[in-house]
Amino acid sequence: MQVIFDAARVAVTFAFLVYASWSDYKTREVSDSVWIFYAPIALGLTLTEFLVYESSQLWLFGLCFGITVGFSLLLFYSGGFGGADSKALMCIALALPFFPVSLVTPLMSGGLSPLSQMLFPVTILNNTVLIAAASALYLLFRNLSRKAATGAPLFDGTLAQESLGKKILVLVTGQKFPIATLKAKWHVYPMEDISAQENDGDSPKRKLVVVPNDEGRDDIVARLSKAAEEGQIESKVWATPGLPMLIFITVGLAVALTFGDIIWVLVASLFG
Repeated sequence: MQVIFDAARVAVTFAFLVYASWSDYKTREVSDSVWIFYAPIALGLTLTEFLVYESSQLWLFGLCFGITVGFSLLLFYSGGFGGADSKALMCIALALPFFPVSLVTPLMSGGLSPLSQMLFPVTILNNTVLIAAASALYLLFRNLSRKAATGAPLFDGTLAQESLGKKILVLVTGQKFPIATLKAKWHVYPMEDISAQENDGDSPKRKLVVVPNDEGRDDIVARLSKAAEEGQIESKVWATPGLPMLIFITVGLAVALTFGDIIWVLVASLFG
């Protein structure tokens, strides 16, 4: 019977996370009603299971939730997580505080780490960060491959004068998009901006924007579009699609259940 509770908690979690990820991807918004429904269902299932089968684990459940809330708030206020991402992690702590050992076993040897047995949401967070880092490496490889194939400079004009740090951040988080795409898809954020010429005959000064945000986005796109129409810059500019972190969290959960704590396995293989 306990397996049924574990299966229900996992199924409910995936159902809400997949919907939230889809909503975040399509609209860049997740309704609070998702978490308002998810949280009490998760808490009810977990409390019922622990009260019936493992009442001695209730204090660990409370400890796990408290630590997860602390991590979530820290990530939110430091800018690492959005509001929906933080709420998702808190709800996961209510639904899956510990790895559901009665339901699944990680495929990787040593995947069931001590951390996942005590603070499963933190394991999911670790996998999430690792997967997000892998996507950054993919973008870097893609950008460098295109440069090798075309021979065109990655940063032309005044962008070549930007710092190495800014260039690396752009290479691992963005790629070149047609300006028309930025106009059509509001969730694609420009990673470069343009300023007015000092004199009419001067070329426009371009600069990299390494922390894109909603504020002033349309104005930046308008400036880039005008410059491209006048032939001052190319029709493709650096931008980032800003893939929602909720997708990485959902994939991080799937990886945690299937393969286990990836960072633990990597560390154990290096030092074990």
